[in-house]
Amino acid sequence: MTALTRMIRVESKLFLREPVGAFFGIAFPALLILVLGLALPGFRDPADELGGKRPVDIYLPITMTLAIATVTMVTLLGVVSGYRERGVLRRLSTTPISPVTLLGAQLVVNVAALLAGCALAWAVAAAVFDVPPPGNVVGFLLAFTLGASAMCAVALLVAAVTPSARASSGVGSLVYFPMMFFAGVWTPGPTMPDTVRRIADFTPLGAASQAVQSAWSGSWPTPLHLGVMVAFTVLLGALASRYLRWD
Repeated sequence: MTALTRMIRVESKLFLREPVGAFFGIAFPALLILVLGLALPGFRDPADELGGKRPVDIYLPITMTLAIATVTMVTLLGVVSGYRERGVLRRLSTTPISPVTLLGAQLVVNVAALLAGCALAWAVAAAVFDVPPPGNVVGFLLAFTLGASAMCAVALLVAAVTPSARASSGVGSLVYFPMMFFAGVWTPGPTMPDTVRRIADFTPLGAASQAVQSAWSGSWPTPLHLGVMVAFTVLLGALASRYLRWD
């Protein structure tokens, strides 16, 4: 635990010193919902196709899941694969630090940054657009944390099995855009075709998006969505720690 605590402390400092990662993890969700709310006509007006809800109310939790995808598949993936390419992991291999410790520290730092970004996004949406807080706060925190953990596991596995930073970036892009589609970034969950929505239920970001939206509306996330996120976190996290190469 001492090694993990020290790694978390170090990785937190490095995360905050990197402007791109800090921006997408903390500031991006708030900025995106502010731009959408102010720039798009009708974004603050109730819509019949959304059950009388305003698009801004629907897109706030979707924006938060978009931040999960961006931080994990761009920032986190780039950091871990860059560490290996620059020889950082090789030097760490001569210390008591294990792959589990390194990956655990990255998981904690990135999930914490995303939670801070979500709090900021809601504060901005509440102040500017009068968006209410999540109806089920406990369910929201659980769904968001599991969703972030599941996507961290996806990113860490990609970093573990790809041979270079360039390859990691390419594979990450192939994962990133389909994940955003199934999360409802372009087509919100309530307006998705049934078949597409069913497929989305079994993807880590799609399950996270549906669970976060359910909790935000006041319901409890379904056992299916929670189970999908737990399964991705445990299985892919274990594979990432098993196959992570130090050089």
